[in-house]
Amino acid sequence: MGVTPSNPAAEPQAQVFTASRWTQGNFLFPTRIVVSPLRLSRIKSRWLGSNDETIAMSKVASVHISTGMLWSEIRIESSGGTDPITSHGHRKADAQRIRDLIESYQAQSRS
Repeated sequence: MGVTPSNPAAEPQAQVFTASRWTQGNFLFPTRIVVSPLRLSRIKSRWLGSNDETIAMSKVASVHISTGMLWSEIRIESSGGTDPITSHGHRKADAQRIRDLIESYQAQSRS
């Protein structure tokens, strides 16, 4: 749960946010959201392999956060019209940090 340092060799500024194991579908293989200046990825591990969804940072259209009593669900929509990236079981602070990182990376690319 929370922010986990990523592999610095892969992308130096990437931050990884891991969903809580106490939420549905995250017990054995918690979902990870990786945010970097170039892309946003949702990684869901499985017994054999993983499912990886990626949206280029320039194509992120909106971020929707739905908060509950303990956990938040985050939905990131792209401007390309594909299915949104959805992940549940993140702490509220992590969901807000994901949104803030996306907004700051997009603002940096515009200037």
